[in-house]
This record gives sequence, C-alpha cells and structure tokens, in this order.
Amino acid sequence: MKSELAAWNNVPESISSPGSAAKAIFRWPDFVMFEGYILREGFSEASLRGFEQQNGTSRKSVEWLMNHLHIADIQYYGCKSASKDKLLLLGHVLQEIYQAKLLGQFPDRPCRVEFHIPDDEEDLMEYQLSFWQQCHE
Repeated sequence: MKSELAAWNNVPESISSPGSAAKAIFRWPDFVMFEGYILREGFSEASLRGFEQQNGTSRKSVEWLMNHLHIADIQYYGCKSASKDKLLLLGHVLQEIYQAKLLGQFPDRPCRVEFHIPDDEEDLMEYQLSFWQQCHE
C-alpha cells in the first residue's frame, strides 16, 4: 500500500513530500482538548466561535465541523490521479488511525470517527472524515 500511495503522489518511498496521501497515513494525528472540545491541533479559535454562534448548532455539530476534512484535500484539490478506490482506501485507513489515537489519548472521552462516503460516489470532494465525542450525541 505504501508504494502504491507513493506512486499516486509521485513521491519517493521516503514520503518526504508535504501534503501527500502517503504522509497522511504514516503521520500520527495530533489532537488537543480545548474548553471541553476535542479538536485537531492547529484549529482556529475564530472558526470555533463562529460555529458556536450559528443557530441550531450543538457541541456535536461544532466538533464535527471543526474536525472534518475532505479526503481529496489531503493530496491537493483537483488531483488528476485521485479516484474513488484510492479515497475509499485512504478514508478507511485514516478512520482506524483516528479511532486508535483518540482512544489512546482520551480514554475517558470516547469519540465516534465517521468516514462519510457520498451518495454520489463519483463526487470525490465529498469523501470526508470527522469525529466528535460520543457524550455529545
């Protein structure tokens, strides 16, 4: 799998290229606790406050929005070699990585990690990964 992703990214096996799909798999994600939220490290407090102010939001929806990522963006927008099968593989692997890391880092705050596959599976920009604390469900 590593060599296939390296070829997809057109980077050497060392996965030294920033923004590569291979690097996303082999880099352990970083999470932080902030005011009771569990968020991806490097979040924007201004974005958090903006989402909190929207009508009809909940802590779950705020965490989901703050933590979501579009799988296709891991490579780069409009990558010509992106395909449904690659995004499915990458999304499922990242889902497992996030679940393991969140459980290890926050064992007393179980999280749900969701890999969203769009109804229109050819819409590559809509494959998304996100998570939220189950206590917010």
